[in-house]
Parts: sequence; structure tokens; C-alpha cells
Amino acid sequence: MRRAFSLTTSAALLLALAGCASSGPQTPTAPAPRPAPLQDAAAQAPLSDQAMLATLWIQRSAEFHALSLQAFNVAHDRLNLALARRHAQDKPLAVVVDVDDTVLDTTSYGGWALREGRTYDSQSWADWVDDAVSTASPGAVEFLNYAHASGVDVYYITNRKAAGKQATIANLAALGFPQANAEHVMPRTDSSDKTARRARVTQEHDIALLMGDNLGDFDQAFQQSTTRARNAEVARQADQFGRRFVLLPNPTYGEWEGVLYDGNWSASEREKRAMRDAALNAWQPESGKVSLGK
Repeated sequence: MRRAFSLTTSAALLLALAGCASSGPQTPTAPAPRPAPLQDAAAQAPLSDQAMLATLWIQRSAEFHALSLQAFNVAHDRLNLALARRHAQDKPLAVVVDVDDTVLDTTSYGGWALREGRTYDSQSWADWVDDAVSTASPGAVEFLNYAHASGVDVYYITNRKAAGKQATIANLAALGFPQANAEHVMPRTDSSDKTARRARVTQEHDIALLMGDNLGDFDQAFQQSTTRARNAEVARQADQFGRRFVLLPNPTYGEWEGVLYDGNWSASEREKRAMRDAALNAWQPESGKVSLGK
């Protein structure tokens, strides 16, 4: 009954208002506020939010799963070729792999940072490493066990700090990775440059292939200060990719991002956002052309 009365009253009020509107002068009303442009809303969001879709792509997409399997399948085929060409007098073969986002998935750390509205910091990263909660990249355990069973030594050259070495070994061992021990897990010491650690491996081994998600996992020559220079070095070593270098996709972080900031990782969120925006190639509908990013 209350609902019927309410509806009747509302209808009467609407008719009365309609009559007033048709018989009396109309008072101008201010236009409804326009919704804020998307770019304004984006400017208010934490910079870390820009990584959410990339993180979800790694965690949830079948396409990433397939690309990871594809990388380790390529590695399997290339290792077989190296084994077939090996002579008895040659050094033993080795496979060198990066750890983070090559054989171990680190995106649970990224997921935590996204939910907390935070970006990477060394203390929270160290705490996460100590928890040893990484999962294995698709295809990684199977390939490296195949390599080890074929008489090939596996070396894990990582830029995790030495303080996290034991936790990293425990994480790798728990997932079934071969040779997860103090000799074969090689963290960073004074420098993130992996050249010296690779050289230690080559003292007694021939490196059949290297795997990583960052070009510095293969050769320090890729550590250039501009995107153009990095691409030029990729072109110079083009014949190595899919042969001796096997690259895994990682859109969430890497040296490519630092190049966008001219190496200035300490820039503010506002500055980083502006530099990311300036780097975009973008369609210009007014001219029908594409503006190229810096």
C-alpha cells in the first residue's frame, strides 16, 4: 500500500512540474559536469597500476604460457644440435640461465606491489625472495632436467643479491630444478654485469646456450643508453637469437624501461609518467599521421 501511494504521489508531482515548465519562464541550469578525461584519471593513479595488465598477462594468459613453452622447446632443439656436434676432446657443455622471469616467475611480488600501490624496493624484494614462493616458468623444469640428464651442466646466473642465495637455492630445489646448489647458483656481488660470471663458467665449459628475459643476460654489449643503440646491437647479433640466445617475454620490467628514463630510475612518478607518454608512437586523427615517440 505504501508503495502504491508513493508511485501515485510521484506521478502527480511529475505532472505538476510538467505544467509549470510549459506555462512559466524556464530558469537556465548549469550543464552537467563533463567526465574527467581518461588521461586525468590516469595521472591520479599510482604509476605501478600501469603494470597491472602486463602482470595479469604473464599470470593468466595462455599466450604467455605458450611462449614460455616455445622458448624452452627451442632451447631443447638447439641443445640437441650442440650435443650432436660435440667431440670427445671438447669441454663439457653448459646451459646458462637467468633466474627471475626466466626459470622462476616473480609476478606474485608484482601482484603484491600492485595491490599495495607500491613499486619495487630492495627491502620488500629481499623479504619476498626469503619466502621462496616463486613458481616455475612453463617448460623450465622439464628442459633443464633434460639438459642435466644429457650430461650438460646448468648454471643459474642471477642478479639477486648474495644474501638471498640460500633462499633461491631452496626455491629452485623445491620445484625440482637440477643442480640447485652453491656452485651452480651464481648471484650478483659488486655488479649486475654478468660478464665475469659467464667467464667463470667458460673456464671449464663450452656454453651451448643462454636463456634470459633481458638482453644483458646474453652480452653486456646490449647495455646501451638509448633504444636506438640497443636495437642496433640486436640487429648486429641477429643470428644469435633462437640459436645461442633464447629470450623469454617480460613486459613488466627490464633495462628497456630504464632507457625510457635516460637511466634516471630516481625520477619522480610524475616525471616517469611524462617520459613514458613522450616515448609513445601515437596516431594523430587531425592530420591522419602518426607522431613518433622520443
